[in-house]
Amino acid sequence: MSTFGGLNTSHTALNAARTAVDVAGQNIANVKTPGYTRQRAELASSPVAGPIGVLALSRPGPGQGVMVTGIARLANEMLNEGVREASASSGYHATRAAALETLETGLREPGKEGLSARMQEFWASWQDLGNAAGDGAAAAVVLQQAATLAARIADGSRAVSSQWTALRKDAATMVDQVNHAAARVAELNDTIRRSTLAGGQVNELLDERDRVAADLASIAGGQVYDRGDGTVDVLVAGNPIVTGTTANRLVLAGPTTPGGTGAVSVQWERRPGTAIDLDGGELAGALSMLAPASGGTGGPLNEALASYDTVATALAEQVNAVHRTGATPNGTTGLDFFAFDPGVPAALGLRVIPTDVSGIAAALPGAGAKDGTIADRIAGIGRAAGSPDELWGSFVGKVGIASGAESSRAQVAALGLVDAVGRQQSESAVDLDEENLALVTAQTAYQGAARVFTAIDEMLEVLITRTGVVGR
Repeated sequence: MSTFGGLNTSHTALNAARTAVDVAGQNIANVKTPGYTRQRAELASSPVAGPIGVLALSRPGPGQGVMVTGIARLANEMLNEGVREASASSGYHATRAAALETLETGLREPGKEGLSARMQEFWASWQDLGNAAGDGAAAAVVLQQAATLAARIADGSRAVSSQWTALRKDAATMVDQVNHAAARVAELNDTIRRSTLAGGQVNELLDERDRVAADLASIAGGQVYDRGDGTVDVLVAGNPIVTGTTANRLVLAGPTTPGGTGAVSVQWERRPGTAIDLDGGELAGALSMLAPASGGTGGPLNEALASYDTVATALAEQVNAVHRTGATPNGTTGLDFFAFDPGVPAALGLRVIPTDVSGIAAALPGAGAKDGTIADRIAGIGRAAGSPDELWGSFVGKVGIASGAESSRAQVAALGLVDAVGRQQSESAVDLDEENLALVTAQTAYQGAARVFTAIDEMLEVLITRTGVVGR
């Protein structure tokens, strides 16, 4: 190797070591940056120049230094996909668990503000009236308890309706987030492909694309497939929402109020009318909660509204059936106690017909105003099979079981996500101990190359300034 060849070798070693120092420093600086994937400078020996001329030796010559072949991004796509799948599962169950917990809390069961307690107080007021038939004060309590019970049923139904409406708005926001994320992935695909073709560094762009893809998976369960040209495709429910540099938009369709015709669904903007069967993510969880009632197996919120209507209807029908057989203090028979306002759900339209004791049929016909037989029979409705109390208790039990089960699933899914992220981070996250070792190694290599550079420089200085002065 020539003297100046040695200088070149040392110079390339200095540049390579400096690059390694810079990469290690960047890793350390981004140790707390969310989504950052650690990098490593890849070094290799410079290729040896081949022999030239007929007298050239066939044996290889000395190396020509060190070159940086690239900055490797230490990511594992299999582990990244595992995180996306775990995010989709966790998002789905977490959304359902939160909605069911809110629904269960709104029932206020058990408790003095719950519907069960209100019905017990209502039946008890009829029992008291049976013991004091014709008493205006006891009749006033019955009317008050009846009005309170009707109001509690209506309030409960309105609370569920409000929850349904709020969740639908959340679903619309999720659709907007998915569309934004898809557009961003398509934009990053284009930038990454162009930069790759131009020989640029795209590691940070890849990190951002992975973060956006993970967010998209958490919301809509997207799967990512590498196209091999620097771009990726993202599929939602088996159909591409991102194809290369093109993003396909989603829209939220269906009723805007609970109990409306049809189901709330996600559809392709370019292909309206066809619902997408999402298989994971927060959006899928929200849609499952918003689904129409279906005899107890439909969407929990619409099932809750149907249960309130069922209880209100059963209450009115069963009380009215007994009340019609009784007589008021002035002997009138065949009167209803409850009625429904037209054009609204039963839970919201339930109202009390009598306004005072004269409209309450507590006695048997002809038995006199002091008879309380009918009041006693109405009081016993709450203990009978198929009573409003039994219907309500069955519904509350189902909600409690569903909420507890979904909470357990959400906890398991969250643990699965933590595990998936842990395995991903073990491969791609920055380890300060490892980076400090890499930094020291690169600094030592830099110092060694600098020392060789200095030695050659000193040798040249001696050759240039001292040659020819021997013997003077």
